[in-house]
Amino acid sequence: MSDTAIKLALTGVRKEFRVRGEKSAFTALDDISVDVRDGEFLVLVGPSGSGKSTLLDLLGGLTQPSGGQILLDGVQVTGPGLDRGIVFQQYALLPWRSARANIEFGLEAKGIRRRARRGIAEHYLELVGLAGFGDRYPHELSGGMKQRVAIARSLAFDPEVLLMDEPFAALDAQTRESLQDELLRIWQTTGKTILFITHGIDEAVYLGQRVAVLTSRPGRIKAVIDIDLDRDTTEDIRSSERFREIRHHIWTLLHDEVARAQDLEQAALAATDRRSPHV
Repeated sequence: MSDTAIKLALTGVRKEFRVRGEKSAFTALDDISVDVRDGEFLVLVGPSGSGKSTLLDLLGGLTQPSGGQILLDGVQVTGPGLDRGIVFQQYALLPWRSARANIEFGLEAKGIRRRARRGIAEHYLELVGLAGFGDRYPHELSGGMKQRVAIARSLAFDPEVLLMDEPFAALDAQTRESLQDELLRIWQTTGKTILFITHGIDEAVYLGQRVAVLTSRPGRIKAVIDIDLDRDTTEDIRSSERFREIRHHIWTLLHDEVARAQDLEQAALAATDRRSPHV
């Protein structure tokens, strides 16, 4: 770990859920401990059911951990706040507001005056490549454009950390790769701390400075991998030998976890069938 300040610190984070009709609790996450440096791009990757989205809900303050703690700039996260911007897989734009007005939404909550709001919104529209589209409504935008608006909205109120939950998963491959490049450019321009959640290994390696690999349920940190790619090259790093080596390493770490997650899913389905009344 370098001398760079720690922006986000997770220590022994655990999340349990009570299941109706069950005596024991369901453990989604267990003993998650990881630090995110100020200005770092950290990617979390794991199999389905590993608790990735549950963890993002905890980071966003939407739910509380059953154990452990989450600190942002040394202060415990106890609920939602404008110090964290969240970008979900679904765009969550307000359909009755234009792209510009969607971006201004968080600024209104901060009490920023109308003229200043418009100036900030225009700046972030340009940053995400949507200059001239401020008056368009969500139904007039493509999926990729909607996600750009969602990113601009989260950046506009200047959060300390940007939390992203598989934001490109619903997009076609070409749009997804284009937005990955855009996100890297935005990160380099703004210097924001980003925690990005995905199940895609290629996406994790391409975006992250480090990649944290989660186990199958209950989710734990299995390994944290430094991504030492030459990002200054003019060649496509996805086709480089080093990219393939790192990708294979992470795939190897995930392979057993994916198989275990599938076994757990089958066991859960079998248990459900046994409990179901037969007619």
